[in-house]
Amino acid sequence: MSKEFASVGDTKDKTVSFTEIGRGCYAYTAEGDPNTGVIVGDDSVLVVDAQATPDMAQSVIEKIRTVTDKPIKHVVLTHYHAVRVLGASAYQASEILASDLTRRLIEERGRQDWDSEYARFPRLFRGAESIPGLTWPTLTFASSVTLRLGRREVRLMHLGRGHTMGDIVVWVPDANVMYTGDLVEDRSACYCGDAHLADWPRTLERIRAFRATALMPGRGGALIGAHNVNAALDRTREFLETLRDTAAACVDEGLDLKATFDAVRAAMDPKFGSYAIYEHCLPFNVARAFDEAQGIDHPRIWTAARDREVWDALQGGEDDDGAQEAETEA
Repeated sequence: MSKEFASVGDTKDKTVSFTEIGRGCYAYTAEGDPNTGVIVGDDSVLVVDAQATPDMAQSVIEKIRTVTDKPIKHVVLTHYHAVRVLGASAYQASEILASDLTRRLIEERGRQDWDSEYARFPRLFRGAESIPGLTWPTLTFASSVTLRLGRREVRLMHLGRGHTMGDIVVWVPDANVMYTGDLVEDRSACYCGDAHLADWPRTLERIRAFRATALMPGRGGALIGAHNVNAALDRTREFLETLRDTAAACVDEGLDLKATFDAVRAAMDPKFGSYAIYEHCLPFNVARAFDEAQGIDHPRIWTAARDREVWDALQGGEDDDGAQEAETEA
């Protein structure tokens, strides 16, 4: 029987937590929904990932105002996905920062991603009419940039490809706190539709090398304590490698997309089936892993139409020929 498309049936709002994970460093989390980071400096506030709409960003701003009245001067985009960036205008920040590669992805596929994500998960786009358009960074960088919030130093770094080719992390040295966007998840499925699965585990190890004592993942609860940080890194890596290696073995055997999907499900369900958005991500993850195993380095663009075709072919119970045809035509 066909499963309901992506997360259209997920209509229940989550409980928000606003947790101080280091001095002046906060994690806005919501039971597996996209997280937003807040860093309070001497003279201003920096926000990490903006939420999907200005309306939803207001909830973050309300939390910020419970701890400081300092102006929000910077919004940092860890990557280009719509649920992370389209709410940026609400903060009225003087600077929006992202990597050069993230800007390239916005140019190449930002509008398609907006349409795709909205159709997949409408609950995350509450107040969609408040979105003024695509969010464009005002400052981009190739590998790293250092910001000063008064005496507080904040480093933005591209450590390697992973969730997308343009991911950055945000490091607060004086608090030993890191914000990773969707490079790290905590008991939530990694979305791999735009991923570079061969590179992502290496990027995780570069994150680990900072020895953060607190970390805000892209989804899931705030991670406080080195043990919890490392455990989340381990789980994220295991998720990725199980997906990547199973799909690669299937391609080596000459299996098609639907057979690969079935094999990946058999390998991953027992370990990760309880993770947030697992069923939502699985068809898109397998499609990307299948492509990468065939040598397609630059992920194909997801459109609302391609989403439905792949979903129906894999989660909808079509036969192998149906799945293969959907990917060929997409």
